[in-house]
Amino acid sequence: MSLKSRGFIELPAHIKPGGFDHAAVHRGMERLYVAHTCNDALDVIDWASDQYLHSIPDLPGVAGALAADDDDLIFTSNRGENTVGLFAPNADKQIAKVTVGARPNGLAYAPAHNLLLAANVGDPARPNSFTVSIVDALNKTLVADVPVPGRTRWTVYDPLDELFYVNIADPAQIVVLDATNPARVARAFPVASPGPHGLDLDAPAHRLFCACDGGQVFTLDARSGAVLRSASLSGLPDVIFFNATLKHLYVAIGDPGLIEVFETETLTRLETVPTEKGAHTLGFHAAQNKVYAFLPETHRARVFVDEG
Repeated sequence: MSLKSRGFIELPAHIKPGGFDHAAVHRGMERLYVAHTCNDALDVIDWASDQYLHSIPDLPGVAGALAADDDDLIFTSNRGENTVGLFAPNADKQIAKVTVGARPNGLAYAPAHNLLLAANVGDPARPNSFTVSIVDALNKTLVADVPVPGRTRWTVYDPLDELFYVNIADPAQIVVLDATNPARVARAFPVASPGPHGLDLDAPAHRLFCACDGGQVFTLDARSGAVLRSASLSGLPDVIFFNATLKHLYVAIGDPGLIEVFETETLTRLETVPTEKGAHTLGFHAAQNKVYAFLPETHRARVFVDEG
């Protein structure tokens, strides 16, 4: 076993039905931010002590959080009002909001260009609502809303090649946008399983990790889209994280509620760790090899340390 349980963090009770969504770590402030979607709030955890600190309210339908350490910024995707939020971690009462496309979800940031990408889930009843929005984080303005072929899922940014990668659920593919010219889709490649969902990146090796609703996880060549490795999953995946130090991949599966851990050189499953039914989202602190599973039924975070 590599994931060792280190206890629980009690979080605020749910105000409405639902639970948590994406989370992000700000290393400099020793903070973990998790979208408490059903509370329209971002819960803030001190990862050094693994204690809940406070919540940041007034973020309707908040679905995602992203931290930009170098620029000292936190971003949120507020699906309930079609905005992204931007604030400094020491000034979370001063949130600037920028209107983006329909139902923003996944977030990725290009620090050299001060560009935030919001992957918008869209509305099937609204033609042309499947888009990704590009926001100038310095001037807090929308600079482009780029049509994509279908509903977006998660997104990552490659700082080496200066590219955004965005999962598209149907048709199953990954679209690529160039941060130097983000007003259009530069290219796309198919994914050989329905519903690409979780996405992460091994930038130095030019590898993408993609977990799909079809019950498979892939290692893909980030430049060609070629399948390098594949493995089966125990259920529908959501969030995934790549641990570059240990060469481990963590896959959250909400039903029945577990984390699957893969060794990434061969994509061999190392272990399956129970969490809680509905626990589809994770947080990951790379420097401490900590994995946080957010438990919707008991409104807690379970803390694991990967001991390799």
